[in-house]
Amino acid sequence: MPAHPSRMQFFSHSVAAAALTLILCGDGVAQGAMSGVPNAMQGFSQNRDQPIQIEAASLEMRDKKKEATFAGNAKVVQGDTTMTSKSLLVLYDSGPAPPTPSPAAAKGPKSGSMQAANPGPGGSSSVRRLEARGSVVVTQKDQVVTGETAVVDPRANLITMVGGVNGVVLTQCKNVLTGDRLKVDMTTGVSRVESDSKVKVLIEQSGQGCGSGSGGAKPAPAAAPSLIPGKK
Repeated sequence: MPAHPSRMQFFSHSVAAAALTLILCGDGVAQGAMSGVPNAMQGFSQNRDQPIQIEAASLEMRDKKKEATFAGNAKVVQGDTTMTSKSLLVLYDSGPAPPTPSPAAAKGPKSGSMQAANPGPGGSSSVRRLEARGSVVVTQKDQVVTGETAVVDPRANLITMVGGVNGVVLTQCKNVLTGDRLKVDMTTGVSRVESDSKVKVLIEQSGQGCGSGSGGAKPAPAAAPSLIPGKK
């Protein structure tokens, strides 16, 4: 069966609507933007009550500044969302110890901070900001977002990813959207893709979902999503 067909269809509708808007605006558009597209970065909003687990090749702590730097294939896991990068800066609230790689089951508040996994009797520390740098990849189920830097700020309820040479790239199955910046409101879960020129869209219209053709009975082709904004 196709994986998450409804989510894929929503992705296509949103992208199609924005693409049509950009086409109607023509070449006079100095800046492109679109909102409401599902993407992997929203996983940090959906899973913010889950503990954060972090691992990397090395860890440098500055307890007076309440910050920790993870370097070498840094990996952050929160619920079903995973983020990898070359390095990760973690700013945390005062507590017995900064976040370190370890499993935990403690739950954090749904606003203001996120809970970090932490070993020992000291309990957990609250993460107030995550800064991922270098080849950032965020994955949630069938959705992937790539960029050069990403900042998760629970206190501002904002997630921001900025792209490098290739920009920010959002993919779901064969659907691809590119821009220069991605912003996610952690309160509403609404995302916004911005570009200094134009947002670029590639929509798969085959009607087949993720994982089709992997064996077994093939599902009946779904109707191609409408390119008319607001029409399903």
